[in-house]
Amino acid sequence: MVEPVVALIAIGVAGSNTLMATTTRSNPLKRFFIGKPIATSEDGHQRLPKKVALPVFASDAISSTTYATEEILIVFMSLAGAGVAAYSRLVPISILVILLLIIVVSSYRQTIFAYPNGGGSYVVSRENLGRIPSLVAGGSMLVDYILTVAVSIAAGVAAIVSAFNGLEPHRVTLCVGFIALVTLANLRGLKESGALFAPPTYLYIVMLFILIGYGLFRVFVQDLGPIPHEDTFSQELLGGNNSITLFFFLKAFSSGAVALTGIEAVADGVPAFKKPEPRNASTTLIIMACILGSSFFGLSILAQHLQPLKDEEGHIADTVLAQLAEQVYGGRNIMFFLTQFATFAILILAANTAYADFPRLSSIIAKDNYLPRQFMNRGDRLVFSNGVIFLGLASSLLVIAFGGIVNALIPLYAVGVFTGFTLSQFGMLVHHRKHKRPGWVPRAVMSGFGAATTALVAGIVVVVKFTDGAWIPAVVIPTLVLSFIAVNKHYSRVRGFLAPTEGYSAPFRTHTVVVLVGSVNQGVLQAVRYAQSLRPDRVIALSVIQSPTDRAQLDADWEKYNIGIELDTVVSEYRDLTEPILNRINELDDELNDDIITVIIPEFVTSLRSQWLHNQSALAIKARLLFRPNTVVTSVPIVIP
Repeated sequence: MVEPVVALIAIGVAGSNTLMATTTRSNPLKRFFIGKPIATSEDGHQRLPKKVALPVFASDAISSTTYATEEILIVFMSLAGAGVAAYSRLVPISILVILLLIIVVSSYRQTIFAYPNGGGSYVVSRENLGRIPSLVAGGSMLVDYILTVAVSIAAGVAAIVSAFNGLEPHRVTLCVGFIALVTLANLRGLKESGALFAPPTYLYIVMLFILIGYGLFRVFVQDLGPIPHEDTFSQELLGGNNSITLFFFLKAFSSGAVALTGIEAVADGVPAFKKPEPRNASTTLIIMACILGSSFFGLSILAQHLQPLKDEEGHIADTVLAQLAEQVYGGRNIMFFLTQFATFAILILAANTAYADFPRLSSIIAKDNYLPRQFMNRGDRLVFSNGVIFLGLASSLLVIAFGGIVNALIPLYAVGVFTGFTLSQFGMLVHHRKHKRPGWVPRAVMSGFGAATTALVAGIVVVVKFTDGAWIPAVVIPTLVLSFIAVNKHYSRVRGFLAPTEGYSAPFRTHTVVVLVGSVNQGVLQAVRYAQSLRPDRVIALSVIQSPTDRAQLDADWEKYNIGIELDTVVSEYRDLTEPILNRINELDDELNDDIITVIIPEFVTSLRSQWLHNQSALAIKARLLFRPNTVVTSVPIVIP
């Protein structure tokens, strides 16, 4: 199970300039997996046209059609025990979701033109609502992107398991493996991964509309009847006759509302589009909404007539989409397997939306000093490699923790999504009132109405799904906000400490150089020569020995080669190396109040194949001295070919 994660870490570290600086010649493995570096001047050529941007930024939203209807049925059938009456609620709920979709898309279209530099909910909230709301929005969207990867991959594997039931025991391993593959593809660059993932996305759209169109034709023209369910468990589900209370209706609606996840992706990634960026992004957003709304509505009508089943415990292995395809196409034929393959592909690739936006959003937050600055840096392929790697690792851990089960992850999903929606739209309301550009009143009304609606949905999700897992993001997001603030405080403290005051001049310091010596060799001689070139006030050689015999041998060699600097030895009866060195340096430092000490370490460097054969004591010494004030540590490398 862990092998894909280990491979991901190894290749990912190699793919990030921030984490490991390598050259094309020195790391052919990196070049093979990641590709040749792309110059910064080529950034404009990496922008996405609409036909590629649609699968990159819309695959998450479009893929939610594969499980949104299923989640509604799970609530009605398995939890509420509504039986056949549940199917009559599918279309009304889908209409409510589509109305919500129209509201959210209209608001994000305004965001695209108002904030063309990307950042979505976070930037809108930062500019209009203040620090805390922006951090809540940023934290919500980061959590949402991690869950996007976990849910999409888990749902994609579920589609494969529905077609090939023998793969069920390997569900988690398959999930982690696919996360590693998508992560690797995104380390190669946004344009390259987008071109790679575009055909499967369009295949799914085509197969989905064929299924809906042919299915509705068979239902209304050929009188295709409901799916036969002859097993005892299915009959029990269909035989339920509980009334659907408001609580369960709202719970089902909140489950179906996951169809809106991914809507914000286009607004977050506007800078990735070809010029004119806002217009192309807006067009892509509208196309995505049309595909999502029409397909979700069509599937709801089809499911109402064909009556597929799904339960919370997973007794029914096949997904709702698989059941619909099998009934419409008359069995598990070529069209069924094409539909399942396309479903699997879109769900796996839906994770790509998060990979397009999570690194970009984390880089913006890091630039504001609320995340580690490593997230700001772009790798060889002009992607924010550290964000890509972190997203892959976090989503892998989430899949492992929840066993790769989709409906176990869904309750975690919607809280962050609708929190981000609400803050974004409320931020746009403040934006319109602040700037009052022509026609701002109807746009402000739309944003205000949208904010109220999505806030209501977010509240519903937290209340009706609190015990199902919605409490987790309700706790994680505030915790993440506190982490942001802590990171920012650290950077502010460091910045304040380093800022020079007016008239500041660096203090004069007495300079003592300590050369660490194990034995007399070429490396030590080079280190001594380097120490003398620094023209310090004092230079001594320091050696840690274990016996008088060692001291006698070292003294003899020191005199033989006429090294000419003071040799100081410390006996270590317990064979420790770092502690005696640190103690002796402290003693030297105590001799003068303004002393600065440079510690020079001769360090042998061989090829990667044989470096592990040498003692790594230099790393331990440098690690101990790193946090010591007024101390400079310098390695003098002796490269052995």
